[in-house]
This record gives sequence, structure tokens and C-alpha cells, in this order.
Amino acid sequence: MPLDEANRDRIEAAAFRRLLAHLRARDDVANVTLMGEAGFCRNCLADWLVEAAREAGVSLDRDEARLHVYGEPYEAFRARQPPATPEQLARMEASLAENRRRGTNAHG
Repeated sequence: MPLDEANRDRIEAAAFRRLLAHLRARDDVANVTLMGEAGFCRNCLADWLVEAAREAGVSLDRDEARLHVYGEPYEAFRARQPPATPEQLARMEASLAENRRRGTNAHG
């Protein structure tokens, strides 16, 4: 039986909150790794929140959205991350190209 819209929204919101909690707990996984492997990262989620807020007529800027996604200021997260390796950057670029090929809107 398909979910009605109210239940779907409630369930998807709960799953999204769980995803955010998981990403916050796994701060050892860099955004460049997420981009390279999955084609999206924490910054993409923040951008998607800003877009969804805009569509809903709600004011939310990128810094506020990043704070929500990261659970801390972006700069604090970034300061703990090691520099990206050339291999990570190459994989990310290939993943971005795949996003463009598939017509998704994550970073590019």
C-alpha cells in the first residue's frame, strides 16, 4: 500500500534526521570522499535545504543550512579534515561528471 503524503513526509523527515546524525557521527569521512563515491556531500545537503526552503517561502541561507547539516560551524568541521589527495580529487571530478551525465544537481 503506498504511503499517503503526510505519512511519507513524516517518515522521510525522520530518515533525513537519521542521515544527518549518521554523517555527524562519521566526521572521519571527508566530503571529497562522499562526493567521489556517492556524488553528493554534506554541502550538497545544505544546498538542497536552502533550495527546499526557498520553494517553501522560508528564509534559510547557506551558512544556516550548513550549521544544521554539520551540527557545528562548517569552519570547525573543515579545520579537522586532512587535505584532499590527488586521487580523491580525481574521483570527485569523475563523480561530478557522472552527476552531469545523469542530470542531477549535486555540485555541478
